[in-house]
Amino acid sequence: MIRVANAPCSWGVLEFDAPAQAAPAPQVLDEMAAAGFAGTELGDWGFLPTDAAALTATLQQRALSLVGAFVPIAFSRRDAVEGGAARAVRVARLLAESGHSDAVVVLSDDNGTVTTRTARAGRVRDEDGLRDADWDVFANGVSRVAAAVRDVAGIRSAFHHHCGGYVETPREIDELMARTDPALVGLCLDTGHLTYGGGDPVAALARYAPRLWHVHFKDCDPELLRRARAEEWDYHTAVGRGIFCELGRGMVPFADALNVLHRCSYSGWIVVEQDILAGTGTPASSAGRNRAYLRRLGL
Repeated sequence: MIRVANAPCSWGVLEFDAPAQAAPAPQVLDEMAAAGFAGTELGDWGFLPTDAAALTATLQQRALSLVGAFVPIAFSRRDAVEGGAARAVRVARLLAESGHSDAVVVLSDDNGTVTTRTARAGRVRDEDGLRDADWDVFANGVSRVAAAVRDVAGIRSAFHHHCGGYVETPREIDELMARTDPALVGLCLDTGHLTYGGGDPVAALARYAPRLWHVHFKDCDPELLRRARAEEWDYHTAVGRGIFCELGRGMVPFADALNVLHRCSYSGWIVVEQDILAGTGTPASSAGRNRAYLRRLGL
């Protein structure tokens, strides 16, 4: 059975934005539950309680499950992996100790920190990407962190491709998946980021069905995508201008995507994400409309 969650990023709690401007956690969770979602992701470390008992109580008060936690790491740098592994293990322990051993650690590049990739989001060229030796470093780092998370906490890890990082395009997703063990590293497929990055989310869901451990439903505004490419917006500008619109208002064919998930017997979580900058948008109202849209699709 597929269940539906949301994430703090839909309220502007983003890893690269100023957290002081974001809505407080109690408000986010209250509004998420009121909109009819059954789960949440963790958000930035410290946004939700980092004590397992307190976290459990906070979620139980709202009948929410904890379904995943996003951990960005600069995998292209060897010197970043050890510290990244420690952060991922810390998160995984919190997931396990709070009673959410089925949750997924969502690994990703440290998106938005490499100037070229941030500037060229949505229009990446081959020369903007990693070379073979760099791919070895990146993939080995992902595998090392995923193994640590599994061995220490018994939690699975799925990699999240993401605009503004080194794994954005379909070719780059293929490269990472080919270089990692399917039993160790799953895929968190994000429909909005894949569309923004030039891919077909429905085809990708079918292609990687055996490795789908987590799915993000995110829409992408076609006119803003056109402008982002034509006017050469960087990633932060595109997000700030609302490229990730409410579900059903963009170009992602969610009914087709859901059909693929049903055909492959996907039984994990679908997490709605409508990334906005802190203090912008209409998070509570958007959450309600997004949940209503998915109900019309049978979720």
